[in-house]
Amino acid sequence: MRKMDAADLEQVLEWRNHPDVRKYMYNQHEITLEEHTQWFQSTVGDSQRHLLIFEKNKKPLGFVNITEIKKGGIADWGFYLSPQAPRGTGLALGITALNYAFYEANFHKVCGQALGFNERSIAFHLKLGFEQEGILRDQHFDGKNYHNVVCFGLLANEWQPDLRDLK
Repeated sequence: MRKMDAADLEQVLEWRNHPDVRKYMYNQHEITLEEHTQWFQSTVGDSQRHLLIFEKNKKPLGFVNITEIKKGGIADWGFYLSPQAPRGTGLALGITALNYAFYEANFHKVCGQALGFNERSIAFHLKLGFEQEGILRDQHFDGKNYHNVVCFGLLANEWQPDLRDLK
């Protein structure tokens, strides 16, 4: 896991705009390089934002965004993988990102959300030990349909990564 820098912008944008990633985002339009660059410039200096690149064997395979949302170490996270990432990369990214959040950034709690139809993300959060904390009914409108948002939370004292899963 390393900090994202300007050299990563085009790669991360390519991943984000891939149809298999974009369909699970709140904002599903194809982002332009200009929009992406503006977002990066507005967030990269923010000490409450942790923009991270997940690598394996020095090859970038995923992006993680962890944002402190409340005093006391409460953070939201979001992530996505390269569409070409090998099977099992998501679990390695999740474990590495949560180790970073709890052991390096010293957050007390990490929160996540998934659109109700994103069954893989819901199962992923549960596999990592998150507790489902609620469902926001019809919380997201995508321009055509309303969707539930499933909310998750994981406390630092609950985090017990199973390192065997990284093999």
